Amino acid sequence: MTTKLKEVDVVIVGLGWTGGILAKELSATGLKVVALERGGQRSTESDFSVPAVRDELRYVVRHDLMMNTQKDTLTVRNNPSQEALPMRRLGSFLPGDVVGGSGIHWSGHTWRWNDMEFKVRSLYEERYGKKHIPEDMTIQDWGISYGELEPYYDKFEYTAAVSGKAGNLRGQIQSGGNPFEAPRARDYPLPPLTPLLAQEMFRTAAQNNGYHPFPRPSANASRAYTNPDGSRFGACQYCGHCQRFGCEANAKGSPHMTVIPIAMRSPNFELRTHMWVTKVLKDATGKRVTGVTYTNVLNGEEFEQPASIVLLTAYAINNVHLMLLSGIGQPYDPVGQKGVIGKNYCYQTGASATLFFEGRHFNPFMNAGGSSTTIDDYNANWDFDRGKQGYVGGFIVAGAFNTALPIGYRPVPSGTPSWGTAWKAATAKWYDTAMQINMSGSVMANRYNYYDLDPTYRNAFGLPLMRMTFDYKENEHKIGRHAAQVINDIAKSMNPTRLNPAVARTDPWTVVPYQ
Repeated sequence: MTTKLKEVDVVIVGLGWTGGILAKELSATGLKVVALERGGQRSTESDFSVPAVRDELRYVVRHDLMMNTQKDTLTVRNNPSQEALPMRRLGSFLPGDVVGGSGIHWSGHTWRWNDMEFKVRSLYEERYGKKHIPEDMTIQDWGISYGELEPYYDKFEYTAAVSGKAGNLRGQIQSGGNPFEAPRARDYPLPPLTPLLAQEMFRTAAQNNGYHPFPRPSANASRAYTNPDGSRFGACQYCGHCQRFGCEANAKGSPHMTVIPIAMRSPNFELRTHMWVTKVLKDATGKRVTGVTYTNVLNGEEFEQPASIVLLTAYAINNVHLMLLSGIGQPYDPVGQKGVIGKNYCYQTGASATLFFEGRHFNPFMNAGGSSTTIDDYNANWDFDRGKQGYVGGFIVAGAFNTALPIGYRPVPSGTPSWGTAWKAATAKWYDTAMQINMSGSVMANRYNYYDLDPTYRNAFGLPLMRMTFDYKENEHKIGRHAAQVINDIAKSMNPTRLNPAVARTDPWTVVPYQ
């Protein structure tokens, strides 16, 4: 039997960064707000303190802060001719499953979109002609501008303790920052993180190759900080346990120690944990939502929560899934290209090189999640001629090393045996003497990359799983080939002892590896 509850003004489904911000802002106006989160609550004191948080097996291998694929997952395929199969283990992306969502375990990379990205179709057509955009690429102008969003970018950066160096202050290019970024009203609230040896070496090489390196902006506090709401941050400890972990020092901008506690101090706000929303309810016309139904996953009780406003602020995949399950909007049809729900799924592409320097010592165990030196010359730089390369979008290149945790970090030169005495010797030799240069590249909207409901597989509630149809297209292959060339040119100029060169991704996308 479903228990119908008293109506509230707002129901928030999923309490991460987006839900936390809205909970804080709306409850302050006097609206009665209820947040429903299917995960539990974690705190720095009880869950992320030393030594318990230094548990790679728990947080990295077993995904303690993330979605449990035994209860809910999605099916994946590369194209509509294939049968989609369930993702049984997290890999390519990592949805959070706690209060705070993925904002608990993220690295803290904090980018702004460049102003040109808001006008992506019209600018490319104007500069390169309509034929430059592939027929199956469904990019559109966004209808809003960077200038409209700039004050909110600024507010978030000051809320989340973002460390960085401005490159464009009110139209004036600043030394040491990203010269290709759109104008910002003021600098970051905190100076950049202390650069590590690998980043300094990359900076020198990038400059020598004619690029414009700068410290990547990251929500890792470079020093103690109190944000405008009074949330207090410790300084980053460079502990090496950042991505996939909560932060032991409260140095990583996370909703569980910023916006959510402020919302919870309001008498107008209520948080209900372990509540799984299964449907958004509509009125008789089907044009207005009236609330949600949800289940307490601890005891199986079902509830109906009426509300004037329903905000879907979970992981993006889950928001689309709930809309499809609830019959909200028209599901996207890739054949007729009708409907919008599930349309235009985008991801990212990547490539990386590993450089080995005999006699150098990088101390890779000392690192911050968002720390790297980066170049934006092939992304936000509109003077870069995409016509010669034949693609839409771009890529950033960063020099650093991945978080060097003892289970997962084993850099060895190509040709090293994958097990045995020789592998052990190579692991011991190169662990401290390797660094990476990697890239993150655009994946543009395509008519054949989309979500819909799977006709075969169901979740723990008997509801159809989300089905993802996605693959890299030739546009992404072109970006990958160009980026690999740039990475390898920089890497070779650094004269490493050994080099595992970057290779463009041209095989079909797979859900197994992370990004």
